[in-house]
Amino acid sequence: MLKVGITGGIGSGKSVVCRLFALLGVPVYDADTRAKWVMHHDAVLRNNLLVAFGPEVYAPTGELNRTYLAGLAFSNPEKLAHLNGLVHPRVGHDFAQWAAAQQQAGHPYILKEAALMFESGSWQQLDKVITVYAPQELRQQRVLRRDAHRTLADVTAIIGKQLSEEEKLQRADFVIYNNDDQLVLPQVLGLHQHLLSLATAPVAPATR
Repeated sequence: MLKVGITGGIGSGKSVVCRLFALLGVPVYDADTRAKWVMHHDAVLRNNLLVAFGPEVYAPTGELNRTYLAGLAFSNPEKLAHLNGLVHPRVGHDFAQWAAAQQQAGHPYILKEAALMFESGSWQQLDKVITVYAPQELRQQRVLRRDAHRTLADVTAIIGKQLSEEEKLQRADFVIYNNDDQLVLPQVLGLHQHLLSLATAPVAPATR
C-alpha cells in the first residue's frame, strides 16, 4: 500500500483537496485532529506531558487544558520544541497503527494530511508527498475570511513558523495548485489515477 503525505501552508486549501480525495474513496488521516485525540487518550503521551509541564496540563475531569499548555509552550521556543518532540512521535505511532488497518482493508493508497509534515519529520513514514500551493497573499486573505478571530499579524506569524513554500515545493513529489487560476478537481483526478498506478509498482525509498 502506498502511503502519501499531503501538506501546505495555512490557507493553501489542503483540507479541501483532502475532501476531494476522500470522495474518491481514499482514506485520509488528519494528523492535526488526531494529535488532539492522542493527547487525550495515549497513556504514554499523557504521562510524558504531566512530567514535562505539570499537573495543570489536564483538568480534574481528565480533559487536556489546551489554554494552559498553549500559554506555556507557544511563547517559549524551547518548551514548544519539547512539546512537539513529545507529541509528534506518538502521533506517528498512531498513524502507523491506522495505516496498518487500512492496508489490511485492501486500500491501494492512503493520505496523511499534516501542516508540519517536513518540520516534524513525519514525511519519513511516507512514500510520496503532495504539496498544495497558493501564493502567500491569497492564503492570508483566505484565512482572514475563514477565521474571524485572527488578525493579519496572527496569520503572518503562523506563516513565519512554517517551512517556506519554496522549500515545500522543492521537497514535494507532486504539487496541486490552488491559486484560483487553475481548477483543482482535474488536478486531483489526474493525480488519483497516477497514484493508483504507482500503488501497483515497486516504490523507491524516500530521499528527502
